[in-house]
Amino acid sequence: MKSNRKYLNIVGALSMIIGLSAMVNGQGPSLPGARVEQPSDRYRIGAGDVLDVRIYNRPQLSREAVRVEGNGMIRMPLIEGEIQAACKTEGELAKDISTRYARYYRNLPVDVFIKEYHAREVALIGAVNEQGRYQMQRRIRLLELLTFAKGPSDKAGQTINIVRGPRTDICATSDDTAKSEGRFISFRLNDTIRGDETANPYVEPGDIVTVPEADQVYIVGNVYSPKSLPLREPITVSRAIAMAGGPLRDSKTDKIRIRRQTGDGTQTEMFVNLNAIAQKKAEDIQLRPNDIVEVSESTGKSIFRSLVGSVAPMAAQLPVRVIP
Repeated sequence: MKSNRKYLNIVGALSMIIGLSAMVNGQGPSLPGARVEQPSDRYRIGAGDVLDVRIYNRPQLSREAVRVEGNGMIRMPLIEGEIQAACKTEGELAKDISTRYARYYRNLPVDVFIKEYHAREVALIGAVNEQGRYQMQRRIRLLELLTFAKGPSDKAGQTINIVRGPRTDICATSDDTAKSEGRFISFRLNDTIRGDETANPYVEPGDIVTVPEADQVYIVGNVYSPKSLPLREPITVSRAIAMAGGPLRDSKTDKIRIRRQTGDGTQTEMFVNLNAIAQKKAEDIQLRPNDIVEVSESTGKSIFRSLVGSVAPMAAQLPVRVIP
């Protein structure tokens, strides 16, 4: 009975997820309390967009590649003055153009298609897998933009920032929203990836989204894989060495050197005993940005191993004599 009840609960949860997904994509019945896409969420033409205007049975009036001017206006044959295209959907603009032609042609069928999207462009730069400019054909949130860039790269730090320049919105309905001052908005990257609503706002046209690289520490010397490590979270010296594959044979593990840059630009050195750390007899120091951890080679052991490596082959080539 318990296993059946658990199975039914899983099926019910999956059904709810599928239902919500269908609703968001405009399929299936709406659910009480669920968010339904409103007309205001549809893409509205903006300055810089390129339009195709097709007028059926009147090819001489049709126009391809009509660019919306900076003031949001376009021009069409036979129509006096400019036509406001910005802030309208494709259907709304088509209806407006048909109305303007009513003095010449009755019930003229008009279609408007957005050929190129330029009004709603954002840039995503920094530690992401695919930097670039992205043209939005609808409103999208920060996390969705990040997925289009195939997520943060291995070098990404702990923050994601939005640089929002000052702009004038010709589609704003009030003076309070017509002009906006520039802003710098910062979120924790992990909160955005989790979909936390407070860290996942809608991006706006003209936004520059940046994912700064994490601070680095460097593991060098006698380890299996010398490398730099991003400081996305606290890392201790023993963990950093382990992440570099661990020390090689003949390493001087009782005297690991840490070179650290201080605030005034000078460099300090400290030494830790990896063996003592493993036995919990010494503190496992937490690394700071730009620390260099150097694992040196034990000179005595190295000399002995090199001697053995060179003498043994020579000894193997000597003739064998029997002592009676």
